[in-house]
Amino acid sequence: MVTNITSFGRSGLSDWLMQRVTAVILLAYTLFMLGFFLGTSSLDYLTWTGLFQSTWMRIFSLLALLSLAAHAWIGLWTVSTDYMKATGVRLVFQAVVALALFAFVVWGVQLFWGV
Repeated sequence: MVTNITSFGRSGLSDWLMQRVTAVILLAYTLFMLGFFLGTSSLDYLTWTGLFQSTWMRIFSLLALLSLAAHAWIGLWTVSTDYMKATGVRLVFQAVVALALFAFVVWGVQLFWGV
């Protein structure tokens, strides 16, 4: 069995399953936020900060952020390995994507948790 060190999972099946699980988490987060916006009569600063100061919302947002990063990585890794045939170009692209996703996750943690 051939393994690739730039893949997120150990096999295509685990990548496929991770893609589906992260999609469900992102759907749940999107539906919750949509419901919050539509169900809140007066959306002001106090309501917004009250929502994001609760620990459960911070954890849910962090889970959504990590899911977004994993989902994006698997998708972009798949596209880059399918369509970028030059190894050097593909590795540079994957490195840039990985660095950007890492920076976004660190930034998101700082925003949600005030670290």
